[in-house]
Amino acid sequence: MVKKKDDIPDWVTDEIQNAKFQKPTEMKKTGYILELYDADNKIDAQLYDPVEDGRHIVTMDLPKKIKMGDLEKGVVYEFTFDQYKAPLSKKVSEYLEKEKEIEMSAIYQFELKSLEMLDVGSNEATDDDVE
Repeated sequence: MVKKKDDIPDWVTDEIQNAKFQKPTEMKKTGYILELYDADNKIDAQLYDPVEDGRHIVTMDLPKKIKMGDLEKGVVYEFTFDQYKAPLSKKVSEYLEKEKEIEMSAIYQFELKSLEMLDVGSNEATDDDVE
């Protein structure tokens, strides 16, 4: 049987699935929620400043204390979250870059700890405020 071009060797898959995450780094960044995933208890957040690997969009796991119904998409928040990093071996990184054209030297995971809605532009008067 011929292997499909998209198949990733078992040794690469094993390392990625069994990656050992280091002690988390706490981060605070502002941004807004792009998407809510009720079933998975996760959100996609667009951050104004990138995380360590250069991404501005990250998927975060929500703690049980934060209720999905209390969150609003498109509203500016200050997110406090833990960033977990699991470095990949040089062999796996080189394989991904050469064979799949993916530059990846580590796997990241993000866990939201808390968030605070920021009062952006509240000083502007609206038509309703003027009587």
